[in-house]
Amino acid sequence: MSNSNNTSLVKELIQVIGENHVLTDDDRTTPFLIEQRSLFESKCLAVIQPGNNREVSECVRLVGAHGTSIVPIGGNTGLCGGAVSHANQIVLSTARLNQIREVDKINNSITVEAGCILSNVQNTAAEHQRLFPLSLGAEGSCQIGGNLSTNAGGINVLHYGNTRDLCLGIEAVLPNGSIFSDLGALRKDNTGYSLKHLLIGAEGTLGIITAATLKLFPEPKESVTALVALPSVQAVIQLYNQIRELSSDRVTTFELIPQIAIELTARHFPEHPAPFDQAYPWQVLVTLHSTGLDADFSEQFSNFLATAFEQNLICDALIAQNVSQARHFLALREKLVTAQRFEGVSISHDISVPISRIPELIARCSAIVEKIAPGARPYPFGHVGDGNIHYNICQPENADGEAFLAKRAALNEGVLDIVDKLGGSFSAEHGIGILKRDLIPRYKGEVALKLMHSIKQAIDPDNIMNPGKVLAD
Repeated sequence: MSNSNNTSLVKELIQVIGENHVLTDDDRTTPFLIEQRSLFESKCLAVIQPGNNREVSECVRLVGAHGTSIVPIGGNTGLCGGAVSHANQIVLSTARLNQIREVDKINNSITVEAGCILSNVQNTAAEHQRLFPLSLGAEGSCQIGGNLSTNAGGINVLHYGNTRDLCLGIEAVLPNGSIFSDLGALRKDNTGYSLKHLLIGAEGTLGIITAATLKLFPEPKESVTALVALPSVQAVIQLYNQIRELSSDRVTTFELIPQIAIELTARHFPEHPAPFDQAYPWQVLVTLHSTGLDADFSEQFSNFLATAFEQNLICDALIAQNVSQARHFLALREKLVTAQRFEGVSISHDISVPISRIPELIARCSAIVEKIAPGARPYPFGHVGDGNIHYNICQPENADGEAFLAKRAALNEGVLDIVDKLGGSFSAEHGIGILKRDLIPRYKGEVALKLMHSIKQAIDPDNIMNPGKVLAD
């Protein structure tokens, strides 16, 4: 775009949404241009903040008419460069689209705008004695639009599903500026293509989500949370299956924690010392929810763990005695993500395999890591209950970080080839963005890739919606 065209576009955007909501000064645009992992540099022509779907529509039409492109951004908590922008692009922030439109307790649904902070949606549901179960480490700043655009996961996927599974309806602005509105709170609607599912997980490449109707659930009447120590990953999987059978599949959280994570968290966060008196190879964080119909729910779980101990399936267990202790256990799980950052550089993988293949995954990946980068420290943790392991690798202690990062390509290829052979995915919940875009041709297959390009071409022929993300231009 020429400078005169740039100036004209900015002026026209100001006419639509007002000067206060078109940001061009560096001090105002910079917060929207920070990439979480500092892997990419972001620039933009302007950051715009429309206040409703009509303003989003008008802005999209203007951007298209001026021959440039638009990059939507929510809470900017993504990890794959999905909101990275270039100098001539317009960044569209959904922050002002923050209204709770409706709560329907009878239908167990809530209709919210895309800029609503996840924790605010959770709190609104709680005010109506309902549960919105999506729970992420970034829930205090991430936005629902971004959660939907990346099909976010989190710690409760195992029982309630990904964000996709929690969505009943979508409102979105399409690349031509038209508004697609399908916010119906129906659980059954068999009327052709499920168009909402094209937009969920598309990372803004097919349209800009402006609102959604989401599922709510009755609040659990009782819950029990425990930390359980185990001797092996095989024992972890066995325990998971037994707990599911015991509880009639009411396990909501089942998180894998390696001993190295316990040690590093205790080292860097003294308020979270090792929970057990001795070290064990693996621990899991378990939470079960009850409808309240089982008077002896907690006692049943305690008895089950006692039997598992007698059978040498588990090494030890701590059951939270109150809400405060349960939150402390959950905080330990969240802090272990940050703890590894104090140990120098790390190489991360957000991968998934069938649950039955997790022991093989960890064993084979650990072997390839030792072969390629001797002394590097595997740091596998995460949502073992749904097959999603964050297989991170910390640099060797007291080693040169740059020398370790020089092996990134070889380590990535080694780990992801194993994942592929085990029937897994190279991106379980973080999305694609720019970071993983070039892995799609290698691991998705030719037919899938052609279908994805065909959908993009049909809906966004001028490539104005978040170009270069998910699919190469």
